[in-house]
Amino acid sequence: MNQVALVGRMTKDPILRRLSEGRLQTSFILAVNRKFKNQHGEVDADFILCTAWGKVAENTAKHCGKGSLVGVGGRIQSRTYEREDKSRVFVTEVIGEEIRFLSTKRRSNDNLYGEPEHNVQQSDDNESGTEQEKVSTNFHLPQDEKEGLPIY
Repeated sequence: MNQVALVGRMTKDPILRRLSEGRLQTSFILAVNRKFKNQHGEVDADFILCTAWGKVAENTAKHCGKGSLVGVGGRIQSRTYEREDKSRVFVTEVIGEEIRFLSTKRRSNDNLYGEPEHNVQQSDDNESGTEQEKVSTNFHLPQDEKEGLPIY
């Protein structure tokens, strides 16, 4: 079984990419607080790479910005690639199949692609990924549940 559920805040605006075969993809880093404090009495966080595809990617890039509190449900995926200098890179990421918008923050700009419209980010990457067409955009936590979240 390969299932992941995370709640955290986006560290920057997600940027939507249109791959060469027409699929949409976005990646973002999710800061997830740990349940315990370190020896200095501070809460540490883990920074987790998340990727979404298709309509989920489009809605995430459209509605979320840096600081948005989101819930990500999906699976862990590991992959490797080789750099130009022949060094091998190992990547572990969460493939977000469902992303819930718990508390959205405005994007720093309205351009989903992070570039001027005439410079839409295109990629020839042949990355594999599943497209999940369902996304919940109207999820709200009851007030009493918000206090139990480990995100500040």
